[in-house]
Amino acid sequence: MYQFDIAAGTKAELYRDLHQALDALTAGEPDAVANMANAAALVWQYLPDLNWAGFYRLVEGELVLGPFQGKAACIRIPLGRGVCGTAAAERRTQVVADVNAFAGHIACDADSASELVVPIVAGDRLVGVLDLDSPTPNRFDAEDAAGCEALAALLASRI
Repeated sequence: MYQFDIAAGTKAELYRDLHQALDALTAGEPDAVANMANAAALVWQYLPDLNWAGFYRLVEGELVLGPFQGKAACIRIPLGRGVCGTAAAERRTQVVADVNAFAGHIACDADSASELVVPIVAGDRLVGVLDLDSPTPNRFDAEDAAGCEALAALLASRI
């Protein structure tokens, strides 16, 4: 059984503790699906105000749904389409304050109002994306992006 002491302090402390917990959960585990599943569960449990947390994996040139927490989701996303596809194609984190204002947004859950998508890159190879949705507009900021980028960097060699 895993139990983590996740700080209820600052956002920086929260992400530091999440990083340490994710490191402990995935260290030495070679199975990518298991590591993504535990990462999605950890993020879902400890990051406030989310309605979806999970992964899309790059499979044969498109993003394919991976482990997640939340409502059923879109299964396949072309590169360059929607927030996830844009993050993957550009290999650049997308912080979207209002998904309805994002051209080409793919609405898997009508309750989602804002989104954060971080590409996961191992060496020079795109592995997939970490995708977080919130029912609250403007939920994610630069500190969330940096914290999730650190989580994605940790996972890159473990998935």
